[in-house]
Amino acid sequence: MSLVVRENLSLKPFNTFGVDVRARWFVEAHDDGEVREGIAQAERLNHPLLVIGGGSNLLLTADVEALVLRMASRGIRVLADDGVDVLVEAEAGEPWHPFVLWTLEQGFGGLENLSLIPGTVGAAPMQNIGAYGVEIKDVFAGLTALDRRTGELREFDLAACRFAYRDSLFKQEPGRWVILRVRFKLGRRTRLHLDYGPVRQRLQAEGIEVPTPRDVSRAICAIRSEKLPDPAQLGNAGSFFKNPVVSAELAGRLRAEHSDLVGYPQADGQVKLAAGWLIERAGWKGFREGDAGVHRHQALVLVNYGNASGLELQGLARRIQADIAAKFGVTLEMEPNLI
Repeated sequence: MSLVVRENLSLKPFNTFGVDVRARWFVEAHDDGEVREGIAQAERLNHPLLVIGGGSNLLLTADVEALVLRMASRGIRVLADDGVDVLVEAEAGEPWHPFVLWTLEQGFGGLENLSLIPGTVGAAPMQNIGAYGVEIKDVFAGLTALDRRTGELREFDLAACRFAYRDSLFKQEPGRWVILRVRFKLGRRTRLHLDYGPVRQRLQAEGIEVPTPRDVSRAICAIRSEKLPDPAQLGNAGSFFKNPVVSAELAGRLRAEHSDLVGYPQADGQVKLAAGWLIERAGWKGFREGDAGVHRHQALVLVNYGNASGLELQGLARRIQADIAAKFGVTLEMEPNLI
């Protein structure tokens, strides 16, 4: 067996919150064969299997009595390129932002709005990650996943993934699928998405009238760096709560009480509210209790100032949820997976 199995390993370096819990067993898989070996090893040890990528969407609340398999596969391939449209495939363990930068360096547009998001390629479809008006589903061309129930490989197209807002089939069926590699439809002449958030204003302030995808990426990196803490400096998992989607009636009542309510009408008539606005208006921005807190620049981000436990962060999140429900009648849903 080629896998190196480690016991009672601290997961602090493997989750962006920097929560110090231990895994009963830990392995890293660099290819499909090692993924299968890791699954078999968990069965031999009679322990559950927990598959992780960059650990950027986890809140670990206790020691993990499982075999933790970290996806560490690497590789990027251009599968097709007709001079206009490009099909790119990346292994699940590729870090997401460096992958985005690689595509831009090749002259491939499409992922620029998703710059500087932490995590790995394989984790991106799980959450249907999105930012600044673009989601994974908008650039998705397919993926290969291992079915843990049958041991078979399966190819997924867009429809089969059941993408929704921060959701997918893979999140709906936790533990069944191990995503091995993902394919993206990119292009040398792509339509830029500039009208969500302050992207266009940022470009105009820099005197860029005809931006390229790389210009958009740089602008978004600057915006995110100003608003969001670097996990390497301050433990966090990015946006902790989903933007809630509510009825137009409720949104109207809230807007009557709060003229500056931030909301985005949806195609089905509902309204997506800015969770950060709700949390800030409720007075939580900059709150800190011990080492668990809410970021002082972005109310949507919970942070670990050093030694907060997962339970302390979870407790803070629950208090915020209860307060938002009481003050606005809105239910906030956590984005990170609680382990």
